[in-house]
Amino acid sequence: MTPAARTPQPPPTPFSLYPELDANALHAFVAALESGDVTGLPPVRAAEVAEVRSVAVFTRGKVTGADGDLLDAALWRHTSSAPRPLIVMPSPWTSLGWLVYAVQATLFAARGYDVLAYTARGFPGSEGQVDVAGPLDVADGSRALDHLVERAAGPVTKIGFLGDSYGSGISQLVAAHDTRVDAVVALSTWGDLGEAFYENSTRHVAAVRALLDAAGKARLSPRTQSVFDNVLADRDIRGTLAWAEPRSPLTHVKELNRRRVPVLCAHAWHETLFPVNQTLKTFNELTGPKRMVLSIGDHSGPESSGMFGLPNRIWTDAHRWFDHHLKEIDNGIGDEGEVLVEVMWNKTLESRPTWPSLTEHTHRLYLAGSGDLAEAPEAGWTATVLCGVDTAATVADAVVLSGYAEMAGRPKAYPTGDIDRSVAAVWASAPMEETTRLRGTPALRVTYRAPNPGSAFVAYLLDTAPDGTAHLVTHAPYTDLGSPPDSLISADIDLQATAYDVPRGHRLLLVIDARDPFYGDANLPRATLAFTSPEPTPSYLDLPLG
Repeated sequence: MTPAARTPQPPPTPFSLYPELDANALHAFVAALESGDVTGLPPVRAAEVAEVRSVAVFTRGKVTGADGDLLDAALWRHTSSAPRPLIVMPSPWTSLGWLVYAVQATLFAARGYDVLAYTARGFPGSEGQVDVAGPLDVADGSRALDHLVERAAGPVTKIGFLGDSYGSGISQLVAAHDTRVDAVVALSTWGDLGEAFYENSTRHVAAVRALLDAAGKARLSPRTQSVFDNVLADRDIRGTLAWAEPRSPLTHVKELNRRRVPVLCAHAWHETLFPVNQTLKTFNELTGPKRMVLSIGDHSGPESSGMFGLPNRIWTDAHRWFDHHLKEIDNGIGDEGEVLVEVMWNKTLESRPTWPSLTEHTHRLYLAGSGDLAEAPEAGWTATVLCGVDTAATVADAVVLSGYAEMAGRPKAYPTGDIDRSVAAVWASAPMEETTRLRGTPALRVTYRAPNPGSAFVAYLLDTAPDGTAHLVTHAPYTDLGSPPDSLISADIDLQATAYDVPRGHRLLLVIDARDPFYGDANLPRATLAFTSPEPTPSYLDLPLG
């Protein structure tokens, strides 16, 4: 008997942190930069090519990085001897390398900047091995700057570094170590890499898997591979944190502050790779000129349309930031407040002078045995959560991709009736009497008893409509690794920061469960966590209101 023929299946699409980028369109754009033939390009892109070719020369080549490794690069160089500022752009975590910046680098060049974009070591086109913003990457950034300075036709005025994602961390670290750097733009960036991998001691396993998948064509150094493997296998936490420390801009913030380096950061509220709080921690430590732009979406999503050259307010701010701090143009960006937030889900933009000023006051609700978020504390109750079972409450359906749905106005709808109360603890507020403006960082204190050493939970704050459907406002994981069995554990955690309007008539729903595929699980299967509220230290939720 002849077996039935199988229909050939196409190879799986490699995972990308930039799923909407059209590599073919970017390659066509670069080809036009080289040849001048704009046939087939959209009229706007064709005009950009013609404009930049009238004032600058575009070339592709190699930059000699640390240890003599050659890095794939592209250079936009003006031929006139007039003084001008320079911009260096280290690539994101993608096999496309510097190509991601082709359009934006062209726009900067047309505005009078010499620009060099390069592919970080270990990624396709560049030699070496992926160092994850380690000393070799920092040295590469300075070598790239050397390369650009040496090829400037006239005097160099000021220097900026701009990066998205991986390149953003490298940009901040180069600025901390190289005194020539005068300003930074860091899009979808991190501040504390250790906290990004271990938020509240909880392993971000989905984020690490996504980084590994997106680096499928890259050459990871043995140390990089071992760190990622250790996070996934729950090994050597101390070693990973020691590895992450020098790779964290937070570690070097004093160097940035000593020279008052202007830093523009952009981030997404529901970031699944580098949660927003660890970036805000670094941002709040900066004492020089700074700006934080927070938007609906996930990693690199809010700025992605600008990589095609489409109108994008984040890239507009990046241009204005460099125009102000590198060209000394008085364009008003220095007077607009340090923080600009996009509110979920109405997309209103709100500006504040500082991050703390976003929160005008805090309202405390207590976790009650009735399942209410109440105005007064209540002691003596117990709510049990069964470990090892997932619930309908989850961080996201997919890393990065869920953020694109949010930006399109289709945030994930959570059927709250499907949350099994035998495996999750749930508390609900009274219906809101008016629109409630959450602005800042919600905080949760909760006490629980775990029968075994090692325990974990994830807390979700949901906005629930009268029909029972809900949207995620924010969340945070928590892991305890050091308490003896059967002891009371007090967990004080910040949920991820938010700017969210809860409509009139909706309720806030706090859900705590013991398993989420996004995170590593420190619980024993079928164990139970018993949540309670001791009279001396009641369990509560603090809501930041603005």
